[in-house]
Amino acid sequence: MNALLKFGATDINFPNIGLYLKNVPDGFTVFGFRIALYGIFIGLGMMLGYLVAERTAKRTGQNSELYLDFTIVAIIIAVVCARIYYVIFNWSAFSENPLSVFNIRSGGLAIYGGVIGGVATAIVFVKIKKLNLGQFLDTAVVGLITGQVIGRWGNFVNRECFGTYTNSLFAMQVDVRDASYCFDPAASTEYVRNLFAGKPKALENIMEIRHHVITLENGHNYIQVHPTFLYESMWNLVLLIFLLIHTKHKKFHGEIFYLYLIVYGIGRFWIEGLRTDQLFLFNTAIPVSQALSALLVCLGLVLYIIAFMKKRKAKEETPAEAQ
Repeated sequence: MNALLKFGATDINFPNIGLYLKNVPDGFTVFGFRIALYGIFIGLGMMLGYLVAERTAKRTGQNSELYLDFTIVAIIIAVVCARIYYVIFNWSAFSENPLSVFNIRSGGLAIYGGVIGGVATAIVFVKIKKLNLGQFLDTAVVGLITGQVIGRWGNFVNRECFGTYTNSLFAMQVDVRDASYCFDPAASTEYVRNLFAGKPKALENIMEIRHHVITLENGHNYIQVHPTFLYESMWNLVLLIFLLIHTKHKKFHGEIFYLYLIVYGIGRFWIEGLRTDQLFLFNTAIPVSQALSALLVCLGLVLYIIAFMKKRKAKEETPAEAQ
C-alpha cells in the first residue's frame, strides 16, 4: 500500500452543474518515484495521436510505417520546442533558477512551440523521404489534434490554463493554493500591480478574480474561473471529428492541414483572450499565442485559397476527355 501514494490532492468544483471533485491529485509516487499526471496525459495524447495518424495513413493508401518513424523523431523535437517557446516568453519565471528550465514534469509546455517544431520536422522528413508534403501534413495533423484533445486534460490535473472570473454554467472553482500567488488575497495589491505593469487588461482580469475569491466549507480560499482547458479540448474534439470526416472528401493535398490552421486558430484566438496565464510578446501587452493564432488563421486562409485556385486552374486546363 505504501508503494503508491497520491500527492497534491485538492478539490476542484463545478458548482453550477453540481459537480464536486474531491481530493483530485496531480500525480502519485511509485516506490518513492514521483509521476506527474500531467506527463501521463501528454504521453497518452502522443500515443493516441500516432494511432489515429497511422489508421488514417492506411485508409488513404500510404505507408503507415513512415508515420512511426516520423512520430519518434517529431515527439522529441516538439517537446523541446514547446519548452523553448514557453521559456522564451516566460523567462522571468526561470531567470533566478535556470536549471528549472529542464523540469517539465510540473508543466510549462506551450503547444504552439510543439506545433512549430512538429511542422518543421515534417518538412525535413518529407524532403528526405521524397514524399508529398501536403498529403503527409494532412495525415499527421489529425494525429496532432488528437494529442491536443487529450493533452489539455494534463492542464486540468495541473490546475493551470484557466481563464477570467465567471459565474457561467461551466464555472470552475480552484483552490488558491494551486493557482498563481497573484490570486491569493494575501498578495498585496501593489505586488500584483507591479507584476502586471503595462498590461492593463491582464491586471483588470486578475483583480476581478481576486475580488470574487470565496472561502468554502473546508476553510480554503477558491477562485472561480473559466475552464479554458475544457473549452479548448472540446473545440479540438469537434475539429478532429470534422477533419476525419472531411478527409474522405478533400479536393487537394494540404486541405486538411490548412483547415486545421484556420479552425484551430480561430478557436485558440478566442480562448486565449479568456486566459489569465498568458505569455506576452516580450515587454508588450500583446498575448503572444493570441497574435500567433491570428497569424495562423491568415496563413491558413492564404494557403487554402492558393491551393484551391491552382486545383481549379489545373482542372480547367485539362481536356474534357481526360477528366
